Amino acid sequence: MGSATIQIGLFLVNAAAGFFVFMLVLRFLLQVARADYHNPISQMLVKITNPLLVPTRKVIPGFGGLDLAALVLALLVSWVAMLISMFITDAAEKLGGLTPALMLDTVIWGVVGLFGLILKVYLWGTFISVIASWVAPNSSNPALILVHQILEPVMRPIRQRMPDMGGLDISPMILILVIVCVEIVITETVSRHAPPFVLGL
Repeated sequence: MGSATIQIGLFLVNAAAGFFVFMLVLRFLLQVARADYHNPISQMLVKITNPLLVPTRKVIPGFGGLDLAALVLALLVSWVAMLISMFITDAAEKLGGLTPALMLDTVIWGVVGLFGLILKVYLWGTFISVIASWVAPNSSNPALILVHQILEPVMRPIRQRMPDMGGLDISPMILILVIVCVEIVITETVSRHAPPFVLGL
């Protein structure tokens, strides 16, 4: 298989899997935040993810109001994408084949990648929220409404612990600093050893 063919194959696999995993993560976070189900973007996520998510829910029940099936399905899609990528690049053969140890490693990397993707959603959501508060503070855009709803469960505890700043809300800045610090730890301790096709890293 030629180099260009390999690169195209990797791009298509990771683009398709990455998009679907991102949709599943968003749906999970929207449910955690109890976001507006009737928002048009929420409805779009439901239509995209339901064909695979509904059957998964029959096997993986929710827990404590959390849609665990969405996370398990996202992990499964990431794992399959990693295996396909390893097959395309012959990485599995170079590592001695798809041994049980290698299969377990890919699952672990999938979990790490999923956590990294959730961090990225919160990070970029916070940036979008801050920028929107400057240029469109009272916007009723459906996307911005959902961004605010996703962020609220993590912003609220920070906001409650902050001293009175005279109306100045610095909770987004604190959240960004925390996420960046966690991402640095992940990069220094995990990402440098990860295979190149882990979604979310």
